[in-house]
Amino acid sequence: MSAILIITMKIGNQLRMRQLFVACMFFVLLGAQGQTFVPDANTKVNFKIKNLGMNVDGSFTGLKGMLEFNIDDFSATKFKVTIDAKSINTGIGMRDDHLRKKEYFDVVQFPVIQFSSTKVVKGNAGEGIITGKLTIKNVTKEISFPFTYIINNGSPRFKGEFKINRRDYQVGGNSMSLADELTVILDVSFKKP
Repeated sequence: MSAILIITMKIGNQLRMRQLFVACMFFVLLGAQGQTFVPDANTKVNFKIKNLGMNVDGSFTGLKGMLEFNIDDFSATKFKVTIDAKSINTGIGMRDDHLRKKEYFDVVQFPVIQFSSTKVVKGNAGEGIITGKLTIKNVTKEISFPFTYIINNGSPRFKGEFKINRRDYQVGGNSMSLADELTVILDVSFKKP
């Protein structure tokens, strides 16, 4: 073999080794960040609010997004999810249509409600606290709430609830019959994509 061919083969082998090393490091770093999950069909996003002094229960469906979950390092855990605002369901179609209008959720202009975590802290076994930004109708506020979690067949499930003031998000205008505070109840299951 000529010296040029031997040198070319050595350089090619070195390049392949570098590429293999870079690929291995990528997968090691990806694994260190935890696993990525998406919401599954069993997810429940419910809410409670008083209207004319009576409790009104409702729900949203269509949760989408992702969770980067690292059970060994909760500081690396990240939630980024959206929900379809027009999926609101209180069990009364006329009321749901009213809630989709501009004065309430304005689903034509703001079709999704979004949550992105900024901090996740592990508490006692199976517990934690999440802080993040909740965006409704292009108004973003920081919220923080406790949650519980379990791991079932390698997939996490989170439960928690928090209270918000609907007026902070310009929902419901000046309605005097609708309470300002509402409670959001979450039961969110994730699966591998």
